[in-house]
Amino acid sequence: MEYVHSMVRVKDLDESLHFYCDLLGLSEVHRTDNEKGRFTLVFLAASDQLEEAKATKKPTIELTYNWDAEEYSVGRSFGHLAFRVDDIYEICQRLKDNGVIINRPPRCGHMAFVKSPDGISIELIQKSGSLEPAEPWLSMPNTGSW
Repeated sequence: MEYVHSMVRVKDLDESLHFYCDLLGLSEVHRTDNEKGRFTLVFLAASDQLEEAKATKKPTIELTYNWDAEEYSVGRSFGHLAFRVDDIYEICQRLKDNGVIINRPPRCGHMAFVKSPDGISIELIQKSGSLEPAEPWLSMPNTGSW
């Protein structure tokens, strides 16, 4: 058995690509438009996995955009997607500056949670341990759920 990727259905492909690529820093590996099936698949990988993902066609995440309008609910049985980041404070600030709510701030300098435009919970984990706890994150309360 081999783990391949996680698939997330998205309502607005451009908004989702902005979140996953521009804000989180993932990169598009490849894309497939299926006119007959009326959907687009966009495969993404983290920067340190990009070359391997391109060579092996094994991305981290598949975004599925169905061309016909459809409502999706996120089941509680699905937990979250997790990414290690170089600087948790920097990425949380970039997300916050772009209107993303920091649901669980990185008070400990190690972990934070945000949500994608489609309500998918995203855990951010500081690489190599924890940064020194710092404001404004240290005193920032949790917001919503994750």
